[in-house]
Amino acid sequence: MINPEGIQAIGEEIAIRWDNGTETYCSMEKLRKESPSAENKGETDLTGNRIGGCDQKTFPGVKVTGWEMIGGYAIQFTFSDGHNTGIFSYDLLQELSSS
Repeated sequence: MINPEGIQAIGEEIAIRWDNGTETYCSMEKLRKESPSAENKGETDLTGNRIGGCDQKTFPGVKVTGWEMIGGYAIQFTFSDGHNTGIFSYDLLQELSSS
């Protein structure tokens, strides 16, 4: 879990202080690249084919301009390029911060 006051933009990174006291950091560009939205990642049809999505691999200069807590399980970031449809589960945020 994350307390809403436990998330900050610091330079080019998002810092998260988890309820257990640990802190993680993830670059804003990486968050934009890994956004789990259908707009970014596409969707898979019944036969496993990817439909849609973005083939862009880098997002230089893109910043996180805001965020909203989604229930007790995720954060939705708003990026300077207008993207805001990805919902990042806490598990995904921990995974992105450790890799």
